[in-house]
Amino acid sequence: MPLKLSLKPGEKFVLNGAVVQNGDRRSVLLLQNKASVLRERDIMQEEDVNSPARHLYFPVMMMYLDEANASRYHDEFVRRLAEFMSVIANPQIMAECVNISKCLLEREYYKALMLCRKLIEYEDERLGNGASGLSAG
Repeated sequence: MPLKLSLKPGEKFVLNGAVVQNGDRRSVLLLQNKASVLRERDIMQEEDVNSPARHLYFPVMMMYLDEANASRYHDEFVRRLAEFMSVIANPQIMAECVNISKCLLEREYYKALMLCRKLIEYEDERLGNGASGLSAG
């Protein structure tokens, strides 16, 4: 089943490591095979990694975007996950952490990434950070 991307004018996304920008009109792309696609709003820059949940999101994002080198980012993820879980008491959030690990073991990087967003939202709510935007754009 193809992946349908509806793009706003000027919207950027990463497709298998290449940054692609839509033109000046809305458009729709259909990807007919498996590809790593991440919209601009889901891309986190290294300088934006400033909280424990974001320290989890970033290596997962890198595993998704650079699957061939996923092992390079996995150790960082495991270390950060242990730190995060050592201070969390919420059973739902603990379960999300376990689910993220399961997804990574199954190489379902995009699914793990979307679960990491829930951790960021939880963290932002607890810290009073408001919106959990991942990128400045």
